[in-house]
Amino acid sequence: MGKPVRTEELRVSDDERGAVQERLRRAVGHGQLDLDEFDERARAVWAARTRGELDRVTRDLPEPPPPPLPAPRHRVFSTTAGGTTMRVLSTVWASVLAVNLVVWTLVSLGNGGAVYPWFIWLAPSGAVLTVLYATGIGRPRGSAP
Repeated sequence: MGKPVRTEELRVSDDERGAVQERLRRAVGHGQLDLDEFDERARAVWAARTRGELDRVTRDLPEPPPPPLPAPRHRVFSTTAGGTTMRVLSTVWASVLAVNLVVWTLVSLGNGGAVYPWFIWLAPSGAVLTVLYATGIGRPRGSAP
């Protein structure tokens, strides 16, 4: 049985070369390399056959800083049961209102003029949802009405 292959002697794939080139690109973006150095090292990356050759290309580069954390999403409703209930009720109410408005518009166009706006009867239920939300039900903590 032969001698085991050391890690630095293992052959590399195009995916590994691409990952190292991406690291070099980030180093240029962070001001660690200039474009001439990038070009020289990128050629060495694509000529590399082993992991040791790839390691030599980036050996003097510090680890890249971690990517910035994504900005927190603004939540309209909390993740509590009250927030879920308010989200569902608000979605149902808005959907019913949208359907009523579309039907009212089509009926009004078919009649040649505006008909009684029956969709206004949805206003009280919308007002109740608004008052519940304004009093804090379903609203995330720390958000103003």
